[in-house]
Amino acid sequence: MITGGLVPVVPSCLLEPLWDQFAALLPEHVDTHPLGCHNPRIPDRVVFDHVIAALVHGSGYERIASAGCSDRTIRRRVKYWAQLGIAEQIHSLALQAYDRMIGLQLDELSVDGRLTKAPCGGEAAGRSPVDRGKQGLKRSVATEATGIPLGIVSAGANRHDSPLLVPTLKAADEQVGGLPDQANVNLDRGYDSDKTRCALGELGEVPEVTPAVGHS
Repeated sequence: MITGGLVPVVPSCLLEPLWDQFAALLPEHVDTHPLGCHNPRIPDRVVFDHVIAALVHGSGYERIASAGCSDRTIRRRVKYWAQLGIAEQIHSLALQAYDRMIGLQLDELSVDGRLTKAPCGGEAAGRSPVDRGKQGLKRSVATEATGIPLGIVSAGANRHDSPLLVPTLKAADEQVGGLPDQANVNLDRGYDSDKTRCALGELGEVPEVTPAVGHS
């Protein structure tokens, strides 16, 4: 349930197990303030609920913030969690659970990139060629046959998709504990080059490319 008078966005039967798993990955917080008289720290659970609300609604932190949790608090905590690698750990656990219950179809992979805005900048951000040079990101994603995301790599919005192909597949390989041999990689025409085929051949487990019609 979301605090601050907001309507719950995810049923508790789904949110509680997710929070339990997330909380188990968080280190114990130690207050290091020298005076010990600053404002009390907003609980991780409160921030977590606001982040889930932002993800479900697709809104910015400013709109999802409440009297008990400001957008600045959300950003600081999300940045801290990112530094701890919590998202990667949760993603890996989710993939393992999905594979046990349903089964990942790793013999067919797809990789593509898309541009997103990056108003707050960041180390990976770069000038977007489609947004008047504003800060943006190129997100390269590898999925299995049914569209489950396996590996994600971020770079500046001015980067071409093809140089991100190998890092994206390596990220997917790490998340699932190893991609199968002879997996087929589906790509659009923007990737279709001798350099791409050579790079995939060197990886061993993904030597075959099937260019798809169209280019994003």
